[in-house]
Amino acid sequence: MAVGVQDLPMRRARLLWTAPNVLTLFRVALVPVLVYVLRDPGPLAGLLAALLFFLASLTDYFDGYLARKYGIVTTLGKFLDPLADKLIVASVLIMLAAMPCAPGMTACEPRVPAWIVVLIVGRELAVTGLRGIASGEGVTLGAEELGKYKMIFQMFALVGLLVHYRYVYVDFHAAGMYFLWIALALALWSASDYHVRVYRAVRAARAASPVDSPSSPP
Repeated sequence: MAVGVQDLPMRRARLLWTAPNVLTLFRVALVPVLVYVLRDPGPLAGLLAALLFFLASLTDYFDGYLARKYGIVTTLGKFLDPLADKLIVASVLIMLAAMPCAPGMTACEPRVPAWIVVLIVGRELAVTGLRGIASGEGVTLGAEELGKYKMIFQMFALVGLLVHYRYVYVDFHAAGMYFLWIALALALWSASDYHVRVYRAVRAARAASPVDSPSSPP
């Protein structure tokens, strides 16, 4: 029995430092690096930031793939994975909205309108809060196709907006904005759909749960 107790911290450590969790923590660690790099509006910093963001997007795919394939889904991973996604997307969007002008320019437009940033970040916070409410009611809903498509378009949008400048006759900023408009529409659509699904699932769960009736007097 004593051996089992001594082995418990080691087992917990193995559950913490799984490959998917390490990839997720790496994604979280990239957030301050991206914020620092995006203080510079130059083309080299934009390319570096786009590369880092694309690398983070790849780790987002592989941590889920490894967790499902090898059955190493952990409670920490379930918490950290969506948190890492929201942190990195919100950080990049906020830094793009607050991007200073390039050297030599006296006036410039923000790379992303602030109201779009507010809508996307607000949507993420609302869905996270709603997911917590549903979990408290014992309801768990998986991700829908709309949300997956939103993530794909959002990734292409942010990579284009981070690159920003024109290369080989391609206007990366314009392409990024086109993808961002599609991602925004999908984000609002999927959020509305998720709200409806959670509302119906919570109502069904409450209707199915037994209601304690007051005990009748003997």
